[in-house]
Amino acid sequence: MKDYQTITLEISEGVAVLCLDRAEKMNALNSQMRAEITDAVAHAGPKARVLVLTGNGRAFCSGQDLSDGGNAATLDLERVLREEYVPMLRAITDCPVPTISAVNGPAAGAGANLALAADVVIAAESAYFLQAFARIGLIPDAGGTWFLPRQMGMAKAMGAALFAEPISAQQASDWGMIWEAVSDEGFHAHWRARAAQLAKGPTQTYAAARQAIRDTWNNTLEMQLDLEAKLQGTCGQSRDFKEGILAFLEKRPPHFEGR
Repeated sequence: MKDYQTITLEISEGVAVLCLDRAEKMNALNSQMRAEITDAVAHAGPKARVLVLTGNGRAFCSGQDLSDGGNAATLDLERVLREEYVPMLRAITDCPVPTISAVNGPAAGAGANLALAADVVIAAESAYFLQAFARIGLIPDAGGTWFLPRQMGMAKAMGAALFAEPISAQQASDWGMIWEAVSDEGFHAHWRARAAQLAKGPTQTYAAARQAIRDTWNNTLEMQLDLEAKLQGTCGQSRDFKEGILAFLEKRPPHFEGR
């Protein structure tokens, strides 16, 4: 396993857990962390059947480390976004296996949108999401202007961007921004169980479902129906489909091979 300085990466039983590990900085994103996340996702994707992003300490991620690189006021934000954030976010969204953000605490600014880049977001009830950008004269970045309206609707996304107020985990769940909010006491065991469930599932089917759901925003109904037929045809030829049917008929749990 590679030796990272700002994150940890563990892979066991098909589950890769990438943990942001700058607890003393509330896991704020600096240049090194972004590079390490990008590398770790690329490294783990082919070796695991599910990838989990979470944070060490009391925060998931507090966003951009404004002390990184000296004077924040002179930071070339366009360069940083294009050269460092885009590769990191694309690594997550293009990961060949399902991704989960296990949001253990506050997720603010770019940290909130890093969480939203995953396929499924599970948050502890004490966690919250904050589009803090307007507080320092910026717009939501790190994919925020793309993720937010798609996951919570235009009205809620606009309010989140303009008012820059915290959104509790329960609010986020109620608004459709995340998959679920769970009790702090059961949080760790719950996301572990969710990850294990996906790790035992039909990986190729998950990839097809992710593609179809994402492409719907760009397709007409006719185009989407055509895509569904194409992807379903591929899934129908897989060993996992045959195993799923056999398990159903034999009244037993399926044993999917994944890839």
